[in-house]
Amino acid sequence: MTSRRDFLKTSALLSAGMMVAPQLFAYDKKYIGLQLYTVRNAMGKDVPGTLAKVAQIGYNSVEASYGAGKYYGQTPSDFAALLKQNGLIMPSCHYTLGEGQNYPGTILTGWDKAVEDAASIGQKYMVCAWLSPKERGTLDHYKQLADDFNKAGETCKKVGIQFCYHNHDFEFEQQDGKYPYEILLEDTDKNNVKFETDLYWLTKAGQDPVALFDKHPGRFPLWHMKDMDNTPKKMFTEVGHGVIDFKKIMAHNKKAGLKYFFVEQDICPGDPFVSITQSIDYIKKNLV
Repeated sequence: MTSRRDFLKTSALLSAGMMVAPQLFAYDKKYIGLQLYTVRNAMGKDVPGTLAKVAQIGYNSVEASYGAGKYYGQTPSDFAALLKQNGLIMPSCHYTLGEGQNYPGTILTGWDKAVEDAASIGQKYMVCAWLSPKERGTLDHYKQLADDFNKAGETCKKVGIQFCYHNHDFEFEQQDGKYPYEILLEDTDKNNVKFETDLYWLTKAGQDPVALFDKHPGRFPLWHMKDMDNTPKKMFTEVGHGVIDFKKIMAHNKKAGLKYFFVEQDICPGDPFVSITQSIDYIKKNLV
């Protein structure tokens, strides 16, 4: 039986090999990903059927969610088998911080086991999906979060996984003339902590993704392709149906350090499978 120590040693060797051959992690246009939160209701009812439908539409990469040792109620090995059956890869997965909770599989509780599970099925990224209102707070609190992320990233690095943080818009609400997002960028180790850029939330916060890439090159290996409609409410819409200039942003993917992107639409006007079909059609015709 493989011990945790042996597992970490083997994974460390794998990580070293990856650093020798960085082309393995170059942005590959053949992968068009879907963040499964978009079809969360379907995933809650029928995991195998939903994954099959996602693959039939044309997606070949997904970003999932993890909790309490499971992926949508599936063990890591069972979920990996379902992905393989449908020709899907899962380079990334979302996790919660878990502050003030005793819930296994979060960044602050049971992180070692979450990392081991992720490595066992070949994940390349582990992403803090968001911060609940109680987990935000002052700039000093964000400095503590930066420390927590550094530690989480160090654990990930031991097994060849990259830790990331996914933004919304609340990180761009100024405190004492500074954005909390700036704290997370500046106070984290640029090698251990990178970022998943949600283009919708960044745009809604009045930020320019390209300017962010220029200021912090190489720190944004994951993107959420999410569009914003041209209404006062600035609602979610299908990629290519809104106001975000994806062509312009995609032209700067090398500066950002892009490796994978995932379509995500938090709220769909009707059948989410119709929405994700419209999004992938636009992407295939215009972006890849």
